[in-house]
Parts: sequence; structure tokens; C-alpha cells
Amino acid sequence: MSILDELKWRGLFADSTDESVLAARLAAGPTTLYCGFDPTADSLHVGHLVPLLALRRFQDFGHCPIAVAGGATGSIGDPSGKTQERALLSAGQIAANVAAVRTQLARVLDFDTTTNPARLVDNADWTAGVSYIDFLRDIGKHFTVNQMVAKESVRARMQDREHGISYTEFSYMLLQAFDFAHLCETFNCELQIGGTDQWGNITLGIDFIRKKLGRHAHGLVFPLITKADGTKFGKTESGAVWLDPRRTSVYRFYQFWINTDDRDVIRYLRFFTFLDQAALAALEHQHQSDPGARAPHRALAQAVTDLIHGPDATQEAKRASAILFGGELDGVSESTFNEIVGEVPTATLERSRLTAPAAGGTGLPLVELLVHSGLCPSKGQARKDLEAGGIYVNNRRETSPQRAVTPGDLLFGKHLLLRKGKKNYVVVTAA
Repeated sequence: MSILDELKWRGLFADSTDESVLAARLAAGPTTLYCGFDPTADSLHVGHLVPLLALRRFQDFGHCPIAVAGGATGSIGDPSGKTQERALLSAGQIAANVAAVRTQLARVLDFDTTTNPARLVDNADWTAGVSYIDFLRDIGKHFTVNQMVAKESVRARMQDREHGISYTEFSYMLLQAFDFAHLCETFNCELQIGGTDQWGNITLGIDFIRKKLGRHAHGLVFPLITKADGTKFGKTESGAVWLDPRRTSVYRFYQFWINTDDRDVIRYLRFFTFLDQAALAALEHQHQSDPGARAPHRALAQAVTDLIHGPDATQEAKRASAILFGGELDGVSESTFNEIVGEVPTATLERSRLTAPAAGGTGLPLVELLVHSGLCPSKGQARKDLEAGGIYVNNRRETSPQRAVTPGDLLFGKHLLLRKGKKNYVVVTAA
């Protein structure tokens, strides 16, 4: 199977320049290719995974990937797929973002292999010394405005009478074409990959390489990923799902994949994992035979979280997930428990109300705590819920209305995990 065959069966091949010519070049020997990642934030998000994983797929087939951290293009902002211009970042912000993105790219690509190591470059390195006049003379003269206006990313924005497109964004495609030509000349890079929204930028770069260098280059694009309901992939109610655990905790990252729609899960296994056809066929069969077991969802969440955060972090996320399904708390670390604190309702309680019997107090009646936490509307209802066996303290069932809660019940000396029924949780913190 060739890399193009691999991309096709995974549903990741949308279009390419002259497919037969590209296939022949890839079959002839190792090919250098690149994809750019503009550092518009201090982290990549799951929307970047398809092209990033594609670079690794090419590398696994013996080709030589280049990841471009766009210190220069990130200063401008790509208009493709955008309805209005991004806010411009300062040079300091961009530098910090590039450093952060470099670390994330290095988690997926292999920079240490001696056969076809990946490269990580910053396009600010070859644009910083180019003056405006030189840029116009050496690059701008190879493009016509007619050619640029014909690109979908530009045409769509020009039709927006309210926002339009600035000259800054209009020039973005020239910078990307300059990148491709520089990489072609410096590293013999012959292929650029990206989402379908990059097609116009890629083909412009190919045309520039032909005019400027007299060489032939190629382009390949992937489909833009959407969810079965038609909404944008990678967005949740709380916003984008980031690769940096400081922005999206490992627990939330894991849960994002676990909560994949049943209609999407097999597609996403193809898109976002390296599982082979036999493994995916087995998971699809399990899903059809017993959808309630959610085997593909668990395989997807584990594979992607392992790749981005490492197996140890994945295990912590799984432990945190188990807590919210009634799992045992014995041996759970405080960091793991803290992962769920932001996922469920919380309440605070004065520590003095939990005075221990040994100190002369009797503790706080559990019925009062259930009302205080909001799990039960009244003490009467709390007693009924207790007697019915529907109340849990730290995931252990309580049935006695006389039960009192003391400091000895606190997890890590400060938390109580209360549950009513299967899914209604509250974390009470003693302060």
C-alpha cells in the first residue's frame, strides 16, 4: 500500500495536483514535504491534528516531513475560512507561541531517526531580512492581482461588504508561496499538504516555484473534518479543544474523544489514529454487535491521548473518568481528583461545621449537607433519598439519615464527593 492508498482508505484524500504524477514521484523514492502551522495561539488544537498526523504518516512511509512554525505568516493571519480579520499579535506573543507550538509538533514527529528525520523550521528565519522593496521585486512581480482575486479565500471575503479583506491578509498567499519556494530551494521540498481551505494558497506556491525556480512541485489536501450533525469539529460548549493541558486538561481532552458521536467514531479512528485496517474492522464489528460497550470510543480516546499526552497521563484521565462512574477513590491521587473538580457542580462549606466528635462536636448531619450542596431540596427529601439508597459519599452508598460528616471524611483534607443517583455529583470543599 502506498501513502496515497493509506490516505484514501482513511478518507483523508480530498484532492491533489495531477495525482498520477504525484503517485509516481512518491513511488520513486523519499520525497520532502511540508505543512505550516501558524502560531496564532500558544497551543495547537485538535483541528490541527489531521495535517500534523499526515506528516507523520508520510514519515512512516519513508518520506521527509517539514513542519513550519509560522513566525512570519502568523504575524499576518491566513484569511482562508475566516469571515473577518484576526487580531494582530505582538512580536513577543508570536515568539512565545512559536516556542510552545514547537514542543507540541515534536510529540508527533520523529526528529531522531537517522533515515528520514523530520525538520522543524520557522518562516520568520528567511523573511526577517527581506525588505519590502525586495519582496515586491522578487516575489510580488510573479503574481497578478487577477490571479490572487480568483482564489476562493479572497473572493469570499471581498463579497463581504462589512468586513472585506485587508491588504495585509490579501498578501498572505504571497508569503506562503515564498515559504514553499524557499523550502523547495533549500531542502528540495516538492510537496505541500493542508486542508482543502489551503488549496488556493498551495497552487499559487506551485505556480511561483515553476516561474521562479523552473521546477515542478505538488500539492495535496485533506477534507475539512465536520461532525455528523454538521457542526464544526473540535469545538465544545467551552470552546476549542487544545493540545496544551494548561488550556484543556488531559481529563477534558480524553472526555472529548470518549464523547464522540456514535456516527463519527469509526471515521475518527481512521482520521486520528494509526490503527490498521484489521484493528479498525474489529472495532467496527464490536460497535455494531454491542454499541453500549463503546469499545471504539475507548480505543479512540486512549490512542489520541497517549499520542499527545503520553500513556501515564492517559491512565490518570481514565482514573478520573472512573470516579464519575462510581469508581473507587482509594489510591486516587489528588491531581487526578482535581481533574474532575471543574467538571461537576461545586459548593463550599465552613470547616468549623464539620467539627469531629473527638473534639466535642457531633459532625454535620448528612441530611443538612445534602441540602447545603443543592443535591436535595429539603431535609425531608434527603432522608427519603438516603433510605432509598440513592446517596453516596465519596462513592460509597449511605443509607442512614443519622449519618454525620466529619473532617475524617474529607478527601485530601478538603473535599467531599457527594452523589445522588447515577449522575448527579457535587464536590463540597471545606474552607
